Amino acid sequence: MDLDRLWTLHVQISDLLKEKITQQKRRLVDRLNQLEQPICARRSYPRVSPKYRNPDDPTETWAGRGKCPRWLAKQLASGRRMDEFRI
Repeated sequence: MDLDRLWTLHVQISDLLKEKITQQKRRLVDRLNQLEQPICARRSYPRVSPKYRNPDDPTETWAGRGKCPRWLAKQLASGRRMDEFRI
């Protein structure tokens, strides 16, 4: 092949590669956008009324879900029973 023909082939291949690269970038950006969006929203749970109340401070309550509050843990460690704090 002569030099002119090789150069035109080089230019054609470069153009094709640029086009392929931009297509791949678009695909990757689309996939990244899909990954950033949450797959499903967190389920909302109904509000639960409190079941236990601190006798020392009646504003402190606990519904029985999650980690036991410090005031209740201290009371239970001192020998009191859970039923004593029931509302």
